[in-house]
Amino acid sequence: MRPQVHWRQSLRARYLLIIICALALWIIVFPLMAILMQISQSFTGNTEANPYASHEQLEKHWHDTAAKLGQASPQQITKRLTQLKSEYPKASMFWVDGSGLTRDMLPVQTQLPQQWTAVDSISFMKKSYDRDPFTIVSFIGKQPKNGFIVMQVPRELLGNTFNNSYNYNWLLLVQVTIYILFVMISWQFFKRIRNRLVRLEEAMSLTDPNGIPHTLQVVREDEIGQVEHAFNRMINDLRTSRQREQEEEQLRKKLIANLSHDIRTPLTTIRAHAHSLKEEPLSAQGVSSIMLMDTKINDLGHLVDNLLSYTLLAAKRYTLQLQPVDIVRLVRESAANWYPVLEQEKFDIEIDLPDNAILWSIDPQWMKRILDNLIQNVVRHAASGHYIGIQVLDSAHQARIVIIDKGPGMQHSTDTKGSGIGMSIVTVMLQDMGLVATVRTGEYGTAIEITPHLLNKI
Repeated sequence: MRPQVHWRQSLRARYLLIIICALALWIIVFPLMAILMQISQSFTGNTEANPYASHEQLEKHWHDTAAKLGQASPQQITKRLTQLKSEYPKASMFWVDGSGLTRDMLPVQTQLPQQWTAVDSISFMKKSYDRDPFTIVSFIGKQPKNGFIVMQVPRELLGNTFNNSYNYNWLLLVQVTIYILFVMISWQFFKRIRNRLVRLEEAMSLTDPNGIPHTLQVVREDEIGQVEHAFNRMINDLRTSRQREQEEEQLRKKLIANLSHDIRTPLTTIRAHAHSLKEEPLSAQGVSSIMLMDTKINDLGHLVDNLLSYTLLAAKRYTLQLQPVDIVRLVRESAANWYPVLEQEKFDIEIDLPDNAILWSIDPQWMKRILDNLIQNVVRHAASGHYIGIQVLDSAHQARIVIIDKGPGMQHSTDTKGSGIGMSIVTVMLQDMGLVATVRTGEYGTAIEITPHLLNKI
């Protein structure tokens, strides 16, 4: 049973926490920004009310003051402007009397005309409309003949007393910083997951000499950690299974080798006694039995030889010595060695060999063993066809060795067993020498064709 992951170490819980934090940013950050703005406003401003907070109030106050100065003397107007200057120290003020003379500029403004004309008044109003500074013009006593008073306030002073752009930039910086932290945390979270998955993938691709990956060190007990534990358990099971297979293979090879050696001694004794019995006077049935015993003893001897050879081949203890060999000459020698046996078994023999030499890079002893096994199989399993064809064909593309019989085909069983091991030996030897056997079999016979994988014709 797979152990459960603690919720604190679960990747699902961590990812859910990141999502909750992301939602909390939308729900909490914006109200928090508003609160911080109010706090900043209260700390950056004085406890007194901002006199420039509302341009509507400034205009109303200025127009009311101008209306009350309708019967005031120039000295009283000057005094009142001085008082207003103290109330609005950052504002600029001046007044123009009924004759158009500029009076009491607070502070002095050299760009203003000393004597105003109608053109100057119109030009001043045009330049001041909806510009910076914010300009308020009021007629004294609401009568143009009494002149007018003017107040100019920099527009940056209107509204809050603190610098709005500075505070908004600061709050925006805080907000952007929070989002950057969120993105970095998310990126780090998924980067660690990716790195661990990549490490797991690399561990799967890197194997030891036996083709088994190495185990992983489990860093965290989360979902990926559980996968790593399962991966390590699989690797341990593979190693145990591979070790068990190797032990069983060694035991099987040792058993076959021991059986091969142990069977040879009694088999030799039985063969000797059977030969002695042939010299004794026997009935026809006794002679038939002796002949059958001799055949089975030979079959058993061949089977033991094949078992031992296959064990040596599988253990890589059969020495392979590749060298240039004339396969035409080697096939001719093998056919000559088997010719008496084939004649005794009443085979029709057809041998077709070219006159020129054909060189293959092979082991001559191995190739002789292959040809002996193939011809022996024809004698033992295809004797009913009474035909064998041994050919070496040399075409423009590739030379090949062909052995043909007219037996019942490989799909039919025979009374003589053990041919499977012989063919297995042939397959292993051909593969190690870079050759391949193509088998075509049917009810009218079998054809085995041996060709190189590549052109190793020299």
